Amino acid sequence: MLTVISFVGFTLFVALFCWYKLRNDNINTRDGYFLGGRSLTGGVIAGSMILTNISTEHLIGMNGSAYKNGMIIIAWEVTSAIALAIAALYFLPIYLKKGLTTIPQYLEKRYDSTVKTIVAFLLMLSFVVTLLPIVLYTGAINLESIFGVSEVFGVNRGQGIWITVLTIGVIGSMYAIFGGLKAVALSDSINAIGLVIGGLMVPAFALYEIGDGGILKGMQKVYDTIPEKFNVIGEEDSVLPFSTLFTGLMINQLYFWGMNQTIIQRALGAKNMAEAQKGLLLTGVFKILVPLIIVLPGIIAFYFYRDTYFEDQDFIYPVLLKRVLPISLVGFFAAVVLGAILSTFNSVLNSAATIFSLDIYKKLLAPKASDKRLVRVGRLSSLILAAMAILVAPLVGNAPDGLYQLMQQLNGIFFIPIASVLVAGFFIPDISATGAKVGLVLGLSFYLFTTFVWDIGLHFIHIWGIEFLLNLLVMYLISLKFPREQKEDRKDVQVLDLKEWRFAKPLAIFLCLITILIYTWLGQ
Repeated sequence: MLTVISFVGFTLFVALFCWYKLRNDNINTRDGYFLGGRSLTGGVIAGSMILTNISTEHLIGMNGSAYKNGMIIIAWEVTSAIALAIAALYFLPIYLKKGLTTIPQYLEKRYDSTVKTIVAFLLMLSFVVTLLPIVLYTGAINLESIFGVSEVFGVNRGQGIWITVLTIGVIGSMYAIFGGLKAVALSDSINAIGLVIGGLMVPAFALYEIGDGGILKGMQKVYDTIPEKFNVIGEEDSVLPFSTLFTGLMINQLYFWGMNQTIIQRALGAKNMAEAQKGLLLTGVFKILVPLIIVLPGIIAFYFYRDTYFEDQDFIYPVLLKRVLPISLVGFFAAVVLGAILSTFNSVLNSAATIFSLDIYKKLLAPKASDKRLVRVGRLSSLILAAMAILVAPLVGNAPDGLYQLMQQLNGIFFIPIASVLVAGFFIPDISATGAKVGLVLGLSFYLFTTFVWDIGLHFIHIWGIEFLLNLLVMYLISLKFPREQKEDRKDVQVLDLKEWRFAKPLAIFLCLITILIYTWLGQ
């Protein structure tokens, strides 16, 4: 009963706080619904970005991977800081000077409307196939384990997960459909505080138990017992080889943090350039610290259970949570987990609605649609996408290398081709629209064939690097044969103050140095 009371209490607090803050806002305009009225501050942007990124696919998936593979999977997190630094200094000015609402809008300005439409459809497909179902499924695993949904309803565990997926999907849809980006961002910023507090409680209580009342003593005991788990240098035959940092991993990170609509939309909704940069760089600081929440517990779980759960690695985090947390805090943490799930789920729905309404519906179906109609279409598209994700979610279980690894493998289908077209647009003026189209088709086909049809014996992240370079080469060669027909419209749209944050460059340099120091310190 105490678990349920604390769960309901924190969840209601977040909902009521968001309602109170937004009760007088106009969310029936395009900027009001899709960009929060371009009023977001650095702290809100950072909180929303970190909660959009950190969800149960991290709490469940990464801790499960850390339990089985050790600290090597920290690369997914700490290298994000470098990508965020680059995005803040180089990508953001491009977007904000053009007054963009979506990333596909840039592609139309740089190439043509066909490239924009292809990418918009690819992004919509990626949301339904990868991120939304995995977020729902991992969230359902956690909440089913905490509350015993299957026992309450007298069904098996699979059916319990189905019920939980449906419940999460319905609640998450309500935030995104009725509140728009600002409701999403506000709820994220509160849940971010809860995630940090709740997430740190798990390793803290575990280490307190291991160290007989001393957290640092417990940490030393874990390290002395299983030092190999703290090595950040992955072998070539491991789940994440160290060499991937120099091939495809950084390309993926640059795309995710600097070109991904779901993430960068928060920065596009900033009140000015300084707040946008502040938001990205503060997110970088969080990403350096986040392994304490989504990697360390997995290693602690190995200390407790050794290889007992290797066949069910994605269930190890709920097992650890129920072991170390006092019953009075389990409900609060379950509410935090629900907040993390809802954050990512409703953020993706909002971004998908933005892309569909502005880049597909308005462009192809109703060029003269009013803002009110676009908002209505955005809400309907969110509802349809949510229903599709709920149906797909239970099908992603039993991934052999864990759900987080599966998500990244599937993301490569979409991320790398789009990243190559965007990077070419930023830095290679001669790339034409025809070259971009060929690059999108080639990249997607090449990755599908070499990853899911013909095993060429390379890690999928190395394939990302090869695909990226191949795309750039082919796009350049095609552009020589079919050159650009018209120059890019470089006219800037002054929609907000473009003065940069004075601490942007120093903090960006600091984040890069810290990342290097982590690998120097923990490399063995």
